[in-house]
Amino acid sequence: MKQMLLQEKYPVFVLELDKKETNYRNVDEIVAYLKEKIAENPKVQFLGVFDHLAHTRRIGGEIMPGMQAAVDVLFCFGLALPNPLVLAVRPRSIGVADLGDKFVLSFMEAPMPPANEAMEAWVRGLRTAA
Repeated sequence: MKQMLLQEKYPVFVLELDKKETNYRNVDEIVAYLKEKIAENPKVQFLGVFDHLAHTRRIGGEIMPGMQAAVDVLFCFGLALPNPLVLAVRPRSIGVADLGDKFVLSFMEAPMPPANEAMEAWVRGLRTAA
């Protein structure tokens, strides 16, 4: 897993996962896995899955060649509401893309370490020798 600045301003964690490195065969299986991980944590609420690829196709937007699936798994840790400004950085999501030979998982760094630790553990947990 690597950490980077996307567009020089968004702190993002990224895991490129060759399909030979995991037992998960498609995006739907990865989404089911992430939903299980979210459900295991009583402080996290699952919100939904957004099919970003279908949306972008529907509006005639630009799509990277070779991208076969792209979804966002939406959820919220919501451990506290110290002020209304934290709403700007919630809810969280993990992006899951299928590029044919690999999956790319990404999420933006959260302002609280426990959320980052959980998301990183969930994503790293996908790497299982097939």
